[in-house]
Amino acid sequence: MPPRNGGNDEERPLLHPDGDADVSSLRSVETQQVSFGPDDEENPRAWNGRKKMINVTIIALMAILTPLASSMFTPGISQIAEDLDTNEQKVIATTTGFVICMGIGPLVWAPLSEEFGRRRLYISCFAVFTALQVVSAIAPNIDTLIAVRTVSGFFGSVGLANGGGTINDMYEPSQRAGVFGWYLLGPLLGPTLGPLIGGVIVTRLGWRWIYWFLTIVCAINTAIGYFLLRESYAPVLLARQKADLVQQDDSGSKKIKYHFDGEDGRPLSKKLLTSMKRPFVIFIQPIVLTMSLYQALIFGTTYSIYTNMQNIYAEEPYNFSSEKIGLLYLGPGLGFLTCVRFIVPRIDTVFNKLTEKNGGKSQPEYRLPLANIGSVLIPASLFWFAWTVEYRTHWFASIAATYFYGIGQVVVINAVQNYYIDSFSKYAASAIAGGSVFRSLVGGVMPLFAPALFEKLGYGWGISVFGFVAVLIAPSPLLFYYFGERVRERFKLTF
Repeated sequence: MPPRNGGNDEERPLLHPDGDADVSSLRSVETQQVSFGPDDEENPRAWNGRKKMINVTIIALMAILTPLASSMFTPGISQIAEDLDTNEQKVIATTTGFVICMGIGPLVWAPLSEEFGRRRLYISCFAVFTALQVVSAIAPNIDTLIAVRTVSGFFGSVGLANGGGTINDMYEPSQRAGVFGWYLLGPLLGPTLGPLIGGVIVTRLGWRWIYWFLTIVCAINTAIGYFLLRESYAPVLLARQKADLVQQDDSGSKKIKYHFDGEDGRPLSKKLLTSMKRPFVIFIQPIVLTMSLYQALIFGTTYSIYTNMQNIYAEEPYNFSSEKIGLLYLGPGLGFLTCVRFIVPRIDTVFNKLTEKNGGKSQPEYRLPLANIGSVLIPASLFWFAWTVEYRTHWFASIAATYFYGIGQVVVINAVQNYYIDSFSKYAASAIAGGSVFRSLVGGVMPLFAPALFEKLGYGWGISVFGFVAVLIAPSPLLFYYFGERVRERFKLTF
């Protein structure tokens, strides 16, 4: 297995004497290093394919259920407003609170997972998220629903916060993008499938059954995770091995000092303070800040369009029912699947070829070339959708645009997330958290202003505003491909 965290050699034997001068100066204590052997069953990167895929499947379901909950209620906006005696704008605000906290949550869960491990956070947070779906189902008024959904977004974000880090724990960089693509379908397919499923439930059972449905599926996934999800974060696993060895030696006569690469001996309070600051420090790094703006545009546009699909297609000349409107979300969904099947695996192919061409030395920037496909498709499809809706052309013409928008979304977000992981390997979860917070804030707030924008400018120019911004930011993957290494060196981070 290649070294992790720079020059750390994780292929050394489990107990390897350390020759460092400062350690060997301890005369009466033998020192030994705890590390993974090449075929160590405790090494997540040495697990067989089945073990890895069980972990990926469980966290991918968590990552899809939370965004699913964010948009599943949209076909029932008018029904919720009538039942809770409120207006539709307040019902949309339940998405705002949810999505904003879905972005804030990773700032807490990602660094905590880098101190305490991934597994315990997945299980505990998702158990709370499941319980909060019950409270949403019985909410007596809109204020309760807004508050509960806001808190549930915070706890439900754990799958989004740590999924990239978990995949990085288990897979080599040369294999990661393809697997990561299937995982990342969750945050993208969730908001897409939500209205599709929600439309059926609202029409046949009523809006409260949306949350009963979420309760059932989230409870099943939490239970499966409790029994089958394995810890994957190497420092936590090595710390456990060290603790076991120390305990064994305490019962014997040997005096051995064990340690492992990357071990942090500072007090817990100082480690936690550093961990909690880490996503913010990473976020202000120019690469993460710029690419986060790109992702924020994508998420803000997506939620703005999704929350207005009901208004667009329920009116003349379409007159679609809630169920039919839900089916329209299959347009971007098919785009997601197409991209993950045919384009995303090529991110690894390009990365490996460029690495080979560079004498076997990889660079994080090698993840970015295919992002330029999305840089073209996103603005083009937005202009296409805007004006086919404005002139009320056949519904298929506008939904076809969302198919290509879906492809653009997936390839950009996959390339960028893998770029983050390669740039900040050990702290991949914190890097993704830092990059996602702005994305979720914009994705949560923008839908509140979108209806006024569309009312003032119409759908043609209103949606085109998003397209123009996409054109402005489109060159960023290309610029970072050529200049990213210099930027990373100039703004190098240490923790």
